[in-house]
Amino acid sequence: MIKPTLVLGASLKPIRYSNIAIQRLQQYNHPIIAVGLKAGITHGQEVITFESAFAKAETHRNTIDTVTLYISPQRQDSYMEYVVSLKPKRVVFNPGTENPEFYKVLKENNIPFEIACTLVLLGTNQY
Repeated sequence: MIKPTLVLGASLKPIRYSNIAIQRLQQYNHPIIAVGLKAGITHGQEVITFESAFAKAETHRNTIDTVTLYISPQRQDSYMEYVVSLKPKRVVFNPGTENPEFYKVLKENNIPFEIACTLVLLGTNQY
């Protein structure tokens, strides 16, 4: 099943897990919206800035299956409202992004979440 995915915290650096996730999501044919601090291209995928993503939030509402997080808990406050506004079917908290405060917000908005690794989920056919 194809799952449109928003990679929040996308990096242009090939050694970053978010960058590797973009590549793997492409290999599994999942459409991607990559959002990061710097705009650019990685693996042929456009990475847009947070500001651009916020401006396009209405366009992406109800079209995102999964939001996969690569942002530390300390920086997530600014993005909680944005993620909730997208009404994704789930949010994946990758290692290092775990955030009980965010879990609470998601629960209040009936948005399921997983504490997992996107790369492992893809590699074990559980994505």
